[in-house]
Amino acid sequence: MDSSAAALLQDGFAADGTSSVPAERRRGRGAGLNTSGRFERTKREYIDDGWDLDDEIPVLKTEVQEERARTIITRNESPDISFDRSINPYRGCEHGCIYCFARPSHAYMGLSPGLDFETRLFAKPNAAELLERELSRPGYSVRSIAIGTNTDPYQPLERRYELMRGILEVLNRYNHPVAIVTKSALITRDTDILADMANRNLVKVAVSVTTLNKKLCRTMEPRASAPHKRLEAVQRLSEAGIPTSVMVAPVIPALTDSEIEKILEAAKDHGAEGAGYVLLRLPREVSELFRDWLFRNRPDSYRHVMSLVRSMRGGKDYDAQWGVRMRGGGPYAEQISKRFSLAAKRLDLSLRQKKLDTASFVSPQKGGVQLDLF
Repeated sequence: MDSSAAALLQDGFAADGTSSVPAERRRGRGAGLNTSGRFERTKREYIDDGWDLDDEIPVLKTEVQEERARTIITRNESPDISFDRSINPYRGCEHGCIYCFARPSHAYMGLSPGLDFETRLFAKPNAAELLERELSRPGYSVRSIAIGTNTDPYQPLERRYELMRGILEVLNRYNHPVAIVTKSALITRDTDILADMANRNLVKVAVSVTTLNKKLCRTMEPRASAPHKRLEAVQRLSEAGIPTSVMVAPVIPALTDSEIEKILEAAKDHGAEGAGYVLLRLPREVSELFRDWLFRNRPDSYRHVMSLVRSMRGGKDYDAQWGVRMRGGGPYAEQISKRFSLAAKRLDLSLRQKKLDTASFVSPQKGGVQLDLF
């Protein structure tokens, strides 16, 4: 047994891969596991019974369930983030990014944070109606709404549902500020609305770029836009007068951290005016999913990557402490922070949060949209 296999066994995995879903079935997906959510009474995992029959290994297809949501604006009181409200038009994300910190939320739906998260999705078709209603409520206090902080609003599903465009139309109509984060070039579809809002200082966009390596991106973020497409999106948005920054997120030690300077240089070349970064986060089930992915795709780097991750997380895979979860701690985390700051300063990329206009908001007519009782 080699050292990588031994390390994985020590972390609680089967080195022979028997717990992973067959590659033929999960083609084009990020996760290799689909273990049950933590709230389920029964647990399930894939076991190879030796009957390798083609008709028993169908490729996983994306399933979408429409959810008639009751509310659309989610509130939070987290002291280490710059917003107190957000909108998530979808649950789950077809991009399939293996490191996505939102994966554990699928357990609340009785589904797996693994393959279920990227194949069994939920759409909220009444999102725009709900938003208009909530903005019309007496006493509503306007502050920027963040979109894309959980699952990506411009994931492939958006091409069909256009929920994000509907949401933007409502926000634009009532002069409500919004901050968007995405790793999809599909955002350029809405350049017309975004440019109109930008003229009134009502919008800012951050495009997430994890790596410039297409091969790595393909395995780590299988259905997200390719790196060059994201940079092209940055350029198109910037040329349209839309304040656009690049998020180097997440920074993965010994895997993508060597690209920090190159990503920032590419961002500047494509018109970005600001930049930010977030260190790799591995909460709950994400830790197991990421370690499984790492062993399958970069077995020789497994021990080094996880050793550095734990050195920045107090010896654990993750530290959820406020103020620490985004940046980590220790010498290596400090080195990443300094490298990023120096590169951003050299390239004149702002590290400050742009403040949007909140004074121009006009409340919808009292009562907003009348919704069906059932």
